[in-house]
Amino acid sequence: MVHRRTLLCVTALCLALAIAGCAQPLPQETPEPVNPNPTKTVQPATPHIQPKVTDASARWLFFGTIVFARYTNDWSMASDLKYAYPFQNMDQFHPENYTDWIADFECPAVPGLHFTSAQEEAILSFNCDPEYLPEVAKYWTAVNLGNNHSGDQGDDGFVTTQEQLAAQGIQYFGAAHPDDIPNACNVILLTVKANLDNGNAEEYLVPFAFCGLQGVFSILTEEEMAPVAQYSTILPTIPWPHSGAEYQAGPDEIKTTFYRRLADLGAEMVIGNHPHWIQPTEAYNGKFILYSLGNFIFDQQTPPETTRSAIIDIAVTVNNPEAIQGWAAIAEQCKGDFDTCQKLVTENNLPKLDLSYAFDFHGSDDSNKLVRPASADQLASIRARLEWDNTMVALGQ
Repeated sequence: MVHRRTLLCVTALCLALAIAGCAQPLPQETPEPVNPNPTKTVQPATPHIQPKVTDASARWLFFGTIVFARYTNDWSMASDLKYAYPFQNMDQFHPENYTDWIADFECPAVPGLHFTSAQEEAILSFNCDPEYLPEVAKYWTAVNLGNNHSGDQGDDGFVTTQEQLAAQGIQYFGAAHPDDIPNACNVILLTVKANLDNGNAEEYLVPFAFCGLQGVFSILTEEEMAPVAQYSTILPTIPWPHSGAEYQAGPDEIKTTFYRRLADLGAEMVIGNHPHWIQPTEAYNGKFILYSLGNFIFDQQTPPETTRSAIIDIAVTVNNPEAIQGWAAIAEQCKGDFDTCQKLVTENNLPKLDLSYAFDFHGSDDSNKLVRPASADQLASIRARLEWDNTMVALGQ
């Protein structure tokens, strides 16, 4: 009996010890340390390849004198169209076919300054109401201020005119006085149409230089013409000189010497005006020169000379289209600021745009107080005055 109790006690003790041993915690595995800067597997990004320009072109239309003062203003105010009156036939010149229009604006535009037509006739001093400018902005990209009437309201009036044009998004170039060298040339942005190697088409704003040189009352010095040479070192540069005797069918020697000198200084071409009559063209050392465009919108009503104008149609081909995107990238910084433009061109190692031109012409008739396209007979007469065929042959066109 004692032996049995002893056996039971031993058995119970062993069982208790076994159970206690089983309750002991299992040994824990030591965790791997966490790396606070784990290495991430980055998939290489697919590079963005900008489509390249394969060909590029533009088409310009250059117009003669536009003035909305004196009797043109009388006719406009008498019309229900008011400030839109002079422009009611603009669509007949097919703006949709062109990237940019440029004209010779021979009038200050100072707000709140009003004269009667009789007063303006008596002193031959103009002011165009700025209310016309929104209509101008519908058609023209830029205007030339380098003429003998832009200064009619003084230096302050000239600056105000620049401000009024800019407020309407109209670019400008040219100085009212030949010794105003800083205003002679300006960097203007024009549209270039391009085809890309991915099959798409694109339009770019690209810098060009235009110079308005007023030489009505004096012969410009080399210093006064120097901006043409300066700008043309990096930009295609087109002077619009204003000079010569009025109401003459052709230029005198002073004028031809002046315009040819501008071509020698690096101009792409020379587009002249001032006489209120159309004058001939010529090819000079392979460059197109036009001596006078004539009146496009003006109140002189003595046909056929003062009521007609030549309109120059220029198809532009960019011979180094691969440069267009580089120029477009700096365009806004270049606009109106040659020094900045020159710096950016150097920093980006941009080549000057190499352009070729195909010229054509149209005509206008401003008789009966409203401009319209010239008739077939008028076009034939304009062609003869321009000596167009001889010039085109000389240019190889």
